[in-house]
Amino acid sequence: MPIVAPQTSSPDPVEVDALGARLHGLVAEILPHRRCITGDGLRQTLLALGQRVPLRISEVPSGTRVLDWTIPKEWRVREAYLAREDGTRIVDWADSPLHLVQYSVAARDRMPLWALRAHLHTLPDHPDLVPYRTSYYAPTWGFCLSQRSLDRLAEEIGEGGEVEVVVDAEQVDGSLTYGEVLVPGQTEEEILLSAHACHPALANDNASSLAVATALARRLIDGPTLRHTVRFLFAPGTVGALAWLDRAHAHLGQIRHGLVLANLGDTGGFTYKRSRRGTLDQLLPVDRAVEVALRDLGHGLEVRPFTPTGYDERQFGSPGFDLPVGRLTRTPHGEYPEYHTSGDDLSLVRPEALAASLEALETIVRTLDGDGVYRNAQPYGEPQLGRRGLYASLGGLPNGPEAQQAALWVLNLSDGQHSLLDVAERSGLPFAAVRAAADRLAEADLLTDETPRPTAPVGDGATLSADDLVTDFRSP
Repeated sequence: MPIVAPQTSSPDPVEVDALGARLHGLVAEILPHRRCITGDGLRQTLLALGQRVPLRISEVPSGTRVLDWTIPKEWRVREAYLAREDGTRIVDWADSPLHLVQYSVAARDRMPLWALRAHLHTLPDHPDLVPYRTSYYAPTWGFCLSQRSLDRLAEEIGEGGEVEVVVDAEQVDGSLTYGEVLVPGQTEEEILLSAHACHPALANDNASSLAVATALARRLIDGPTLRHTVRFLFAPGTVGALAWLDRAHAHLGQIRHGLVLANLGDTGGFTYKRSRRGTLDQLLPVDRAVEVALRDLGHGLEVRPFTPTGYDERQFGSPGFDLPVGRLTRTPHGEYPEYHTSGDDLSLVRPEALAASLEALETIVRTLDGDGVYRNAQPYGEPQLGRRGLYASLGGLPNGPEAQQAALWVLNLSDGQHSLLDVAERSGLPFAAVRAAADRLAEADLLTDETPRPTAPVGDGATLSADDLVTDFRSP
Protein backbone atom coordinates (compact mmCIF):
# COMPACT_ATOMS: atom_id res chain seq x y z
CA MET A 1 0.00 0.00 0.00
CA PRO A 2 1.52 3.36 -0.97
CA ILE A 3 2.31 5.75 1.86
CA VAL A 4 0.39 9.02 1.90
CA ALA A 5 2.92 11.85 1.76
CA PRO A 6 2.30 15.14 3.56
CA GLN A 7 0.87 17.86 1.39
CA THR A 8 2.57 21.23 1.10
CA SER A 9 0.25 23.02 -1.33
CA SER A 10 -1.43 26.19 -0.08
CA PRO A 11 -4.81 25.40 1.56
CA ASP A 12 -7.98 27.14 0.44
CA PRO A 13 -8.46 30.23 2.68
CA VAL A 14 -12.22 29.61 2.86
CA GLU A 15 -11.63 26.04 4.03
CA VAL A 16 -9.07 27.24 6.57
CA ASP A 17 -11.55 29.77 7.96
CA ALA A 18 -14.25 27.11 8.25
CA LEU A 19 -11.84 24.67 9.89
CA GLY A 20 -10.66 27.29 12.37
CA ALA A 21 -14.25 28.13 13.24
CA ARG A 22 -15.06 24.46 13.90
CA LEU A 23 -11.99 24.04 16.10
CA HIS A 24 -12.77 27.23 18.01
CA GLY A 25 -16.33 25.98 18.45
CA LEU A 26 -15.06 22.77 20.04
CA VAL A 27 -12.84 24.75 22.42
CA ALA A 28 -15.88 26.84 23.36
CA GLU A 29 -17.94 23.68 23.93
CA ILE A 30 -15.54 21.98 26.32
CA LEU A 31 -14.25 25.10 28.09
CA PRO A 32 -17.12 25.32 30.65
CA HIS A 33 -16.61 21.77 31.98
CA ARG A 34 -15.09 21.97 35.46
CA ARG A 35 -12.08 19.78 34.81
CA CYS A 36 -9.76 18.53 37.49
CA ILE A 37 -7.43 15.52 37.84
CA THR A 38 -10.52 13.52 38.83
CA GLY A 39 -14.26 13.96 38.68
CA ASP A 40 -17.24 14.60 36.48
CA GLY A 41 -15.86 17.69 34.72
CA LEU A 42 -13.09 15.55 33.28
CA ARG A 43 -15.58 12.86 32.27
CA GLN A 44 -17.90 15.40 30.64
CA THR A 45 -14.98 16.71 28.60
CA LEU A 46 -14.07 13.22 27.40
CA LEU A 47 -17.72 12.52 26.59
CA ALA A 48 -17.76 15.62 24.36
CA LEU A 49 -14.63 14.43 22.53
CA GLY A 50 -16.09 10.94 22.29
CA GLN A 51 -19.00 12.30 20.27
CA ARG A 52 -16.50 13.01 17.48
CA VAL A 53 -14.09 10.08 17.67
CA PRO A 54 -14.24 6.51 19.07
CA LEU A 55 -12.83 7.28 22.50
CA ARG A 56 -12.07 4.48 24.93
CA ILE A 57 -12.45 5.54 28.56
CA SER A 58 -10.44 4.01 31.40
CA GLU A 59 -11.07 4.48 35.10
CA VAL A 60 -8.35 3.89 37.71
CA PRO A 61 -9.83 3.56 41.23
CA SER A 62 -8.78 5.85 44.06
CA GLY A 63 -6.03 4.32 46.15
CA THR A 64 -4.51 2.42 43.23
CA ARG A 65 -0.73 2.45 43.23
CA VAL A 66 0.68 3.70 39.90
CA LEU A 67 4.46 3.59 39.88
CA ASP A 68 5.51 5.76 42.87
CA TRP A 69 2.17 7.56 43.08
CA THR A 70 -1.30 6.78 44.41
CA ILE A 71 -4.52 7.71 42.62
CA PRO A 72 -6.20 10.37 44.80
CA LYS A 73 -9.79 10.46 45.90
CA GLU A 74 -12.28 12.28 43.73
CA TRP A 75 -12.89 15.92 44.58
CA ARG A 76 -16.50 17.05 44.56
CA VAL A 77 -17.73 20.59 45.16
CA ARG A 78 -21.32 21.57 45.86
CA GLU A 79 -20.71 25.26 46.47
CA ALA A 80 -17.93 27.58 47.57
CA TYR A 81 -17.98 31.33 48.15
CA LEU A 82 -16.82 34.30 50.18
CA ALA A 83 -19.52 36.72 51.37
CA ARG A 84 -19.78 40.05 53.14
CA GLU A 85 -21.66 40.34 56.41
CA ASP A 86 -24.81 41.35 54.51
CA GLY A 87 -24.65 38.10 52.51
CA THR A 88 -23.52 39.54 49.17
CA ARG A 89 -20.94 37.29 47.63
CA ILE A 90 -17.44 38.52 46.92
CA VAL A 91 -16.34 35.51 44.87
CA ASP A 92 -18.35 32.44 43.94
CA TRP A 93 -17.18 29.10 42.56
CA ALA A 94 -20.44 28.98 40.62
CA ASP A 95 -19.19 31.91 38.51
CA SER A 96 -15.81 30.32 37.71
CA PRO A 97 -13.95 27.21 38.86
CA LEU A 98 -10.82 29.35 39.05
CA HIS A 99 -12.17 31.06 42.18
CA LEU A 100 -11.54 27.97 44.33
CA VAL A 101 -8.14 26.37 44.82
CA GLN A 102 -8.50 22.89 43.34
CA TYR A 103 -8.85 20.12 45.93
CA SER A 104 -9.74 22.58 48.69
CA VAL A 105 -10.97 20.80 51.80
CA ALA A 106 -14.28 21.67 53.43
CA ALA A 107 -14.41 24.92 55.40
CA ARG A 108 -17.12 26.98 57.03
CA ASP A 109 -16.10 29.99 59.10
CA ARG A 110 -16.32 33.73 59.61
CA MET A 111 -13.03 35.60 59.93
CA PRO A 112 -11.55 39.07 59.62
CA LEU A 113 -9.98 39.98 56.31
CA TRP A 114 -6.47 40.15 57.78
CA ALA A 115 -6.75 36.46 58.81
CA LEU A 116 -8.40 35.44 55.55
CA ARG A 117 -5.53 36.83 53.48
CA ALA A 118 -3.46 33.68 54.14
CA HIS A 119 -6.04 31.78 52.07
CA LEU A 120 -6.37 34.29 49.24
CA HIS A 121 -4.44 34.23 45.97
CA THR A 122 -4.10 37.16 43.55
CA LEU A 123 -1.76 38.44 40.84
CA PRO A 124 -0.55 41.91 41.86
CA ASP A 125 1.28 42.35 38.55
CA HIS A 126 -1.93 41.59 36.63
CA PRO A 127 -4.58 43.14 38.89
CA ASP A 128 -7.58 42.29 36.71
CA LEU A 129 -6.83 38.58 36.31
CA VAL A 130 -7.83 35.66 38.55
CA PRO A 131 -5.07 33.06 39.04
CA TYR A 132 -5.43 29.27 38.74
CA ARG A 133 -4.12 27.44 41.81
CA THR A 134 -4.13 23.81 42.95
CA SER A 135 -3.37 21.88 46.12
CA TYR A 136 -3.87 18.27 45.10
CA TYR A 137 -1.74 16.60 47.74
CA ALA A 138 -1.57 19.11 50.62
CA PRO A 139 -4.89 19.46 52.50
CA THR A 140 -5.86 23.11 52.67
CA TRP A 141 -8.41 25.50 51.24
CA GLY A 142 -8.18 28.78 49.40
CA PHE A 143 -9.84 31.24 47.06
CA CYS A 144 -8.53 33.08 43.99
CA LEU A 145 -9.66 36.55 42.95
CA SER A 146 -8.32 39.55 41.13
CA GLN A 147 -6.06 41.95 43.01
CA ARG A 148 -8.43 44.76 42.10
CA SER A 149 -11.35 42.93 43.74
CA LEU A 150 -9.33 42.33 46.88
CA ASP A 151 -8.23 45.95 47.09
CA ARG A 152 -11.82 47.10 46.67
CA LEU A 153 -12.95 44.73 49.44
CA ALA A 154 -10.27 46.03 51.80
CA GLU A 155 -11.42 49.58 51.16
CA GLU A 156 -15.03 48.62 51.84
CA ILE A 157 -14.70 46.58 55.03
CA GLY A 158 -11.17 47.24 56.34
CA GLU A 159 -8.77 44.60 57.62
CA GLY A 160 -11.00 43.89 60.61
CA GLY A 161 -14.15 43.43 58.58
CA GLU A 162 -15.51 39.91 58.72
CA VAL A 163 -15.98 37.62 55.73
CA GLU A 164 -18.06 34.47 55.60
CA VAL A 165 -16.18 31.45 54.21
CA VAL A 166 -18.05 28.48 52.73
CA VAL A 167 -16.35 25.55 51.02
CA ASP A 168 -18.86 22.73 50.71
CA ALA A 169 -16.55 20.11 49.22
CA GLU A 170 -15.49 16.55 49.89
CA GLN A 171 -13.01 13.96 48.72
CA VAL A 172 -14.52 10.52 48.20
CA ASP A 173 -13.45 7.16 46.85
CA GLY A 174 -13.86 7.29 43.10
CA SER A 175 -11.46 7.07 40.20
CA LEU A 176 -9.20 8.91 37.81
CA THR A 177 -10.36 8.99 34.18
CA TYR A 178 -8.41 9.06 30.94
CA GLY A 179 -9.34 8.50 27.31
CA GLU A 180 -7.62 6.99 24.27
CA VAL A 181 -8.27 6.94 20.55
CA LEU A 182 -6.47 4.21 18.60
CA VAL A 183 -6.22 4.66 14.84
CA PRO A 184 -4.97 1.29 13.55
CA GLY A 185 -2.22 1.33 10.94
CA GLN A 186 -0.59 -1.22 8.66
CA THR A 187 1.83 -2.09 11.49
CA GLU A 188 1.74 -2.11 15.28
CA GLU A 189 4.47 0.53 15.47
CA GLU A 190 2.91 3.55 17.18
CA ILE A 191 2.96 7.31 17.11
CA LEU A 192 1.77 8.62 20.51
CA LEU A 193 0.07 12.02 20.74
CA SER A 194 -0.76 13.15 24.28
CA ALA A 195 -2.67 16.20 25.57
CA HIS A 196 -3.46 16.87 29.22
CA ALA A 197 -7.16 17.19 30.01
CA CYS A 198 -7.33 18.47 33.59
CA HIS A 199 -7.20 22.27 33.56
CA PRO A 200 -10.54 24.09 34.02
CA ALA A 201 -11.57 27.34 32.36
CA LEU A 202 -8.29 27.65 30.44
CA ALA A 203 -8.79 27.84 26.68
CA ASN A 204 -5.20 27.64 25.44
CA ASP A 205 -3.92 25.43 28.26
CA ASN A 206 -5.20 23.03 27.24
CA ALA A 207 -8.63 22.94 25.58
CA SER A 208 -6.94 24.09 22.37
CA SER A 209 -4.80 20.96 22.13
CA LEU A 210 -7.70 18.66 22.99
CA ALA A 211 -9.61 20.19 20.07
CA VAL A 212 -6.69 19.98 17.61
CA ALA A 213 -5.85 16.40 18.56
CA THR A 214 -9.48 15.30 18.30
CA ALA A 215 -9.77 16.86 14.84
CA LEU A 216 -6.60 15.09 13.69
CA ALA A 217 -7.87 11.77 15.02
CA ARG A 218 -11.05 12.23 13.00
CA ARG A 219 -9.05 13.02 9.85
CA LEU A 220 -6.83 9.98 10.25
CA ILE A 221 -9.80 7.69 10.88
CA ASP A 222 -11.54 8.96 7.76
CA GLY A 223 -8.42 8.98 5.56
CA PRO A 224 -6.14 6.33 4.04
CA THR A 225 -4.58 3.87 6.47
CA LEU A 226 -1.15 4.96 7.67
CA ARG A 227 1.81 2.65 8.14
CA HIS A 228 1.92 3.52 11.84
CA THR A 229 -0.83 3.03 14.36
CA VAL A 230 -1.57 6.41 15.97
CA ARG A 231 -2.59 6.55 19.63
CA PHE A 232 -4.14 9.68 21.12
CA LEU A 233 -4.05 10.00 24.91
CA PHE A 234 -6.21 12.50 26.82
CA ALA A 235 -5.30 12.26 30.50
CA PRO A 236 -4.90 14.46 33.58
CA GLY A 237 -1.42 15.91 33.84
CA THR A 238 1.29 14.00 35.71
CA VAL A 239 -0.74 11.44 37.67
CA GLY A 240 -2.90 10.61 34.63
CA ALA A 241 0.13 10.08 32.40
CA LEU A 242 1.75 7.97 35.12
CA ALA A 243 -1.39 5.86 35.45
CA TRP A 244 -1.38 5.26 31.69
CA LEU A 245 2.32 4.40 31.68
CA ASP A 246 1.82 1.97 34.56
CA ARG A 247 -1.03 0.20 32.76
CA ALA A 248 0.45 0.36 29.25
CA HIS A 249 3.89 -0.96 30.19
CA ALA A 250 3.45 -4.14 28.13
CA HIS A 251 3.32 -2.35 24.80
CA LEU A 252 5.41 0.76 25.35
CA GLY A 253 8.10 -0.78 23.15
CA GLN A 254 5.84 -0.29 20.16
CA ILE A 255 6.03 3.50 20.47
CA ARG A 256 8.41 4.72 17.79
CA HIS A 257 7.60 8.45 17.95
CA GLY A 258 5.56 10.74 20.16
CA LEU A 259 4.55 14.30 20.95
CA VAL A 260 3.07 16.02 23.96
CA LEU A 261 0.70 18.74 22.75
CA ALA A 262 -0.05 21.96 24.63
CA ASN A 263 -1.01 25.60 24.04
CA LEU A 264 -1.83 25.25 20.34
CA GLY A 265 -4.36 28.07 20.09
CA ASP A 266 -2.49 31.33 20.70
CA THR A 267 -0.92 33.36 17.92
CA GLY A 268 2.69 32.83 18.98
CA GLY A 269 5.12 30.93 16.77
CA PHE A 270 5.74 27.21 17.19
CA THR A 271 8.16 25.94 19.84
CA TYR A 272 9.51 22.40 19.90
CA LYS A 273 11.12 20.74 22.90
CA ARG A 274 13.27 17.83 21.82
CA SER A 275 13.02 14.33 23.20
CA ARG A 276 15.30 13.28 26.04
CA ARG A 277 17.36 10.95 23.88
CA GLY A 278 17.44 13.50 21.08
CA THR A 279 19.00 15.95 23.51
CA LEU A 280 21.46 13.66 25.33
CA ASP A 281 22.59 11.54 22.39
CA GLN A 282 21.60 12.22 18.77
CA LEU A 283 18.44 13.58 17.21
CA LEU A 284 15.59 11.10 16.89
CA PRO A 285 13.27 10.92 13.87
CA VAL A 286 10.55 12.81 15.77
CA ASP A 287 12.97 15.67 16.51
CA ARG A 288 13.99 15.86 12.86
CA ALA A 289 10.48 15.41 11.44
CA VAL A 290 9.13 18.37 13.40
CA GLU A 291 11.83 20.63 11.98
CA VAL A 292 11.38 19.37 8.42
CA ALA A 293 7.57 19.57 8.52
CA LEU A 294 7.50 23.11 9.93
CA ARG A 295 10.14 24.17 7.41
CA ASP A 296 8.09 22.78 4.56
CA LEU A 297 5.01 24.66 5.78
CA GLY A 298 6.94 27.90 6.00
CA HIS A 299 6.50 28.30 9.76
CA GLY A 300 9.19 29.61 12.04
CA LEU A 301 10.20 27.20 14.78
CA GLU A 302 12.11 27.67 18.03
CA VAL A 303 13.82 24.45 19.10
CA ARG A 304 14.73 23.82 22.73
CA PRO A 305 16.53 20.94 24.47
CA PHE A 306 14.81 18.47 26.76
CA THR A 307 14.55 19.47 30.42
CA PRO A 308 12.93 17.43 33.24
CA THR A 309 10.31 20.15 33.76
CA GLY A 310 7.19 21.12 31.88
CA TYR A 311 4.32 18.86 30.88
CA ASP A 312 4.11 15.08 30.58
CA GLU A 313 7.15 14.81 28.33
CA ARG A 314 9.04 14.55 31.62
CA GLN A 315 7.07 11.39 32.49
CA PHE A 316 7.47 9.80 29.06
CA GLY A 317 11.13 10.87 29.11
CA SER A 318 11.92 9.62 32.60
CA PRO A 319 15.07 7.44 32.41
CA GLY A 320 13.27 4.15 32.94
CA PHE A 321 10.84 4.69 30.06
CA ASP A 322 12.95 7.05 27.92
CA LEU A 323 10.32 7.13 25.20
CA PRO A 324 10.98 9.01 21.92
CA VAL A 325 8.60 11.83 22.82
CA GLY A 326 9.07 15.56 22.26
CA ARG A 327 6.71 18.46 22.94
CA LEU A 328 4.99 20.77 20.48
CA THR A 329 3.49 24.08 21.59
CA ARG A 330 2.98 27.57 20.36
CA THR A 331 3.89 29.87 23.26
CA PRO A 332 5.26 27.60 26.03
CA HIS A 333 3.75 27.49 29.49
CA GLY A 334 4.51 30.46 31.72
CA GLU A 335 5.64 32.62 28.80
CA TYR A 336 2.42 34.47 28.04
CA PRO A 337 0.83 36.75 30.65
CA GLU A 338 -2.55 35.01 30.54
CA TYR A 339 -1.05 31.59 31.43
CA HIS A 340 -2.90 29.94 34.34
CA THR A 341 -5.22 32.92 34.73
CA SER A 342 -8.73 33.98 33.79
CA GLY A 343 -7.14 35.76 30.83
CA ASP A 344 -6.66 32.39 29.11
CA ASP A 345 -10.11 32.65 27.60
CA LEU A 346 -11.71 32.24 24.18
CA SER A 347 -10.37 35.59 23.00
CA LEU A 348 -6.80 34.35 23.47
CA VAL A 349 -7.41 31.32 21.23
CA ARG A 350 -7.62 32.27 17.57
CA PRO A 351 -9.37 30.16 14.90
CA GLU A 352 -6.57 30.70 12.38
CA ALA A 353 -3.97 29.57 14.92
CA LEU A 354 -5.93 26.40 15.68
CA ALA A 355 -6.24 25.58 11.97
CA ALA A 356 -2.51 26.15 11.41
CA SER A 357 -1.70 23.96 14.42
CA LEU A 358 -3.82 21.14 13.02
CA GLU A 359 -2.09 21.44 9.64
CA ALA A 360 1.33 21.40 11.33
CA LEU A 361 0.52 18.40 13.49
CA GLU A 362 -0.88 16.41 10.59
CA THR A 363 2.17 17.21 8.47
CA ILE A 364 4.48 16.05 11.27
CA VAL A 365 2.58 12.79 11.64
CA ARG A 366 2.59 12.13 7.89
CA THR A 367 6.29 12.97 7.67
CA LEU A 368 7.05 10.45 10.42
CA ASP A 369 4.81 7.90 8.77
CA GLY A 370 6.32 8.48 5.33
CA ASP A 371 9.94 8.17 6.39
CA GLY A 372 11.83 5.05 5.40
CA VAL A 373 15.18 3.55 4.46
CA TYR A 374 15.76 2.32 0.90
CA ARG A 375 18.48 0.74 -1.19
CA ASN A 376 19.21 1.70 -4.77
CA ALA A 377 18.67 -1.36 -6.97
CA GLN A 378 20.87 0.17 -9.72
CA PRO A 379 23.71 1.69 -7.63
CA TYR A 380 26.40 1.68 -10.31
CA GLY A 381 25.93 4.92 -12.19
CA GLU A 382 22.75 6.87 -12.60
CA PRO A 383 19.81 4.79 -13.88
CA GLN A 384 18.16 6.00 -17.06
CA LEU A 385 15.02 7.65 -15.77
CA GLY A 386 13.75 8.80 -19.16
CA ARG A 387 13.07 5.35 -20.56
CA ARG A 388 11.15 4.52 -17.39
CA GLY A 389 8.94 7.59 -17.80
CA LEU A 390 10.30 9.17 -14.63
CA TYR A 391 12.28 12.12 -15.87
CA ALA A 392 9.69 14.63 -17.03
CA SER A 393 6.77 14.33 -14.58
CA LEU A 394 7.85 12.29 -11.58
CA GLY A 395 4.97 11.66 -9.20
CA GLY A 396 2.63 13.93 -11.13
CA LEU A 397 4.12 16.94 -9.35
CA PRO A 398 3.76 20.16 -11.34
CA ASN A 399 7.34 21.20 -10.59
CA GLY A 400 9.36 18.99 -12.96
CA PRO A 401 12.84 20.12 -11.91
CA GLU A 402 12.01 19.66 -8.21
CA ALA A 403 10.71 16.16 -8.90
CA GLN A 404 13.82 15.28 -10.88
CA GLN A 405 16.10 16.63 -8.15
CA ALA A 406 14.21 14.58 -5.59
CA ALA A 407 14.65 11.44 -7.68
CA LEU A 408 18.40 11.96 -8.00
CA TRP A 409 18.80 12.71 -4.30
CA VAL A 410 16.76 9.66 -3.29
CA LEU A 411 18.74 7.39 -5.61
CA ASN A 412 22.06 8.69 -4.36
CA LEU A 413 21.30 8.45 -0.63
CA SER A 414 19.42 5.14 -0.83
CA ASP A 415 22.30 3.00 0.39
CA GLY A 416 20.43 1.17 3.14
CA GLN A 417 21.88 3.59 5.71
CA HIS A 418 20.15 6.92 5.06
CA SER A 419 16.46 7.68 5.38
CA LEU A 420 14.11 9.92 3.43
CA LEU A 421 14.40 12.43 6.26
CA ASP A 422 18.12 12.51 5.51
CA VAL A 423 17.28 13.29 1.88
CA ALA A 424 14.86 16.09 2.81
CA GLU A 425 17.33 17.63 5.26
CA ARG A 426 20.37 17.48 3.00
CA SER A 427 18.63 18.49 -0.21
CA GLY A 428 16.37 21.16 1.26
CA LEU A 429 13.54 19.71 -0.81
CA PRO A 430 10.02 19.33 0.63
CA PHE A 431 9.51 15.95 2.25
CA ALA A 432 6.38 15.47 0.12
CA ALA A 433 8.51 15.65 -3.04
CA VAL A 434 11.05 13.23 -1.61
CA ARG A 435 8.36 10.77 -0.55
CA ALA A 436 6.66 10.95 -3.97
CA ALA A 437 9.98 10.35 -5.71
CA ALA A 438 10.67 7.29 -3.59
CA ASP A 439 7.23 5.87 -4.40
CA ARG A 440 7.74 6.25 -8.14
CA LEU A 441 11.27 4.86 -8.03
CA ALA A 442 10.07 1.87 -6.03
CA GLU A 443 7.27 1.25 -8.56
CA ALA A 444 9.95 1.22 -11.29
CA ASP A 445 11.96 -1.38 -9.30
CA LEU A 446 14.80 1.08 -8.76
CA LEU A 447 14.45 1.00 -4.95
CA THR A 448 13.99 -1.71 -2.39
CA ASP A 449 12.48 -0.90 1.00
CA GLU A 450 14.91 -1.66 3.83
CA THR A 451 13.15 0.21 6.61
CA PRO A 452 13.93 -1.66 9.86
CA ARG A 453 10.90 -3.65 10.99
CA PRO A 454 11.08 -5.04 14.53
CA THR A 455 9.79 -8.60 14.69
CA ALA A 456 8.41 -8.15 18.20
CA PRO A 457 7.64 -5.28 20.56
CA VAL A 458 10.53 -4.15 22.73
CA GLY A 459 8.27 -4.30 25.78
CA ASP A 460 7.80 -7.37 27.94
CA GLY A 461 4.20 -8.22 27.18
CA ALA A 462 1.52 -8.69 24.55
CA THR A 463 0.22 -6.06 22.19
CA LEU A 464 -2.88 -4.16 23.26
CA SER A 465 -5.55 -3.27 20.72
CA ALA A 466 -8.31 -0.74 21.19
CA ASP A 467 -10.66 -3.51 22.35
CA ASP A 468 -8.14 -4.63 24.99
CA LEU A 469 -8.12 -1.30 26.79
CA VAL A 470 -9.60 -1.50 30.29
CA THR A 471 -12.89 0.33 30.30
CA ASP A 472 -14.96 0.89 33.42
CA PHE A 473 -16.83 4.10 32.65
CA ARG A 474 -19.05 5.52 35.34
CA SER A 475 -21.40 8.11 33.93
CA PRO A 476 -21.56 11.42 35.76
